[in-house]
Amino acid sequence: HPGFMATNMNDPKKIIERGRDLNAMLEAIPLKRMGTADDIANCALFLASDESSYVTGSEFTVDGGMTAQYLFAENII
Repeated sequence: HPGFMATNMNDPKKIIERGRDLNAMLEAIPLKRMGTADDIANCALFLASDESSYVTGSEFTVDGGMTAQYLFAENII
């Protein structure tokens, strides 16, 4: 489950052009930044490695800690 990822669709310039408050979005993320493709890739690499040999049937959330807090949609959109 990815959170806010820095992609072409979520490019900071486009977020601002759409009238969204980029700073408010980043403040809502405990790590204070958008995720990257490398963040997702590192999770996949862990799952493909021997380090995860005892991991079964798990879901991994790569969202900078957003699901660890209680947010309302109007605070981040």
